[in-house]
Amino acid sequence: MADVLLEVRELTKHYPVKMGLLQRTVGWIRAVDGISFTIERGKTLGLVGESGAGKTTAAKAILLLERLTSGNILFEGKDLYQFSRSQLKTEYRPSVQSVQQNPWSSMNPRMRVRDIIAEPLIVNTKQSKKEIQTRVLELLEQVGLSTEHAPYYPHEFSGGQRQRIAVARALALNPSLVVLDEPVSALDVSIRAQIMNLLKDLQGQYNLSYLVIAHNLATVRFMSHTVAIMYLGQIVEYGDSEVVLQRPLHPYTKALISASTLTLPEDREQGVEPIILSGEMPSPLNPPPGCRFHTRCPEAREVCSREIPELRKFGNRWVRCSQLV
Repeated sequence: MADVLLEVRELTKHYPVKMGLLQRTVGWIRAVDGISFTIERGKTLGLVGESGAGKTTAAKAILLLERLTSGNILFEGKDLYQFSRSQLKTEYRPSVQSVQQNPWSSMNPRMRVRDIIAEPLIVNTKQSKKEIQTRVLELLEQVGLSTEHAPYYPHEFSGGQRQRIAVARALALNPSLVVLDEPVSALDVSIRAQIMNLLKDLQGQYNLSYLVIAHNLATVRFMSHTVAIMYLGQIVEYGDSEVVLQRPLHPYTKALISASTLTLPEDREQGVEPIILSGEMPSPLNPPPGCRFHTRCPEAREVCSREIPELRKFGNRWVRCSQLV
């Protein structure tokens, strides 16, 4: 039986839209609308979609930076919203850390690297100054930096080195889950592979679980064991990474792959035309009726504008499409 570390059940986050002097609620932005997935211990889930799909909002909810409108998040089988404030501080928050897209904006430029990495230890543990110093030097070596870098400032490092520092800071408290929000998209192409390899090596060494938020399918395919494709706040396809990305079933997944470097060689050889989606993603304030993707779907039929498709199982994956039987 799979060792599930984190389980998300029908996670929903709606933001009120207020207008007028009395700030009356006139509508709701449906940022995330009932998504469910699991992350196993030592495994990686890739959450993929266009900007505005709801990926980062879901990640913020898991990091407790956003309170859910409805739904549940279970960590090691326990509902987070049943935790006391003390339990969240001592049990959950140290176990779930994050690495942001831009390491420069997530670091205080006036702090030395040793202090940046030590900060989580100072706030969350009662270790001595000497123990913290020893741990900081260990972390620098683990992410491929020299201990001599400890007294430097962030501006003295390249983008790739700053991301290594961000990874070291995330690992300081020995977390079980690390949320990686576009971890390599701000880096030069030549550096991306180094950071991804580092993350995979650390995962194998410490049995870490990752939630990778990304729009680059090549990154997701390299990093992830399972993948969830999001569109307008909903998951439209979810399953084993290789299965979903090699043989997609949902029209949106097909379009994403067609626009990426993952296009199948046999398709290129046969001259298969790329799938070009018309228009832009509709507003989450007023999503279209029926299937939310039908206004852009090249395979849409009349039924798609009427019926709200459920996420149904097809083999070893789940797909949200009325046309699949």
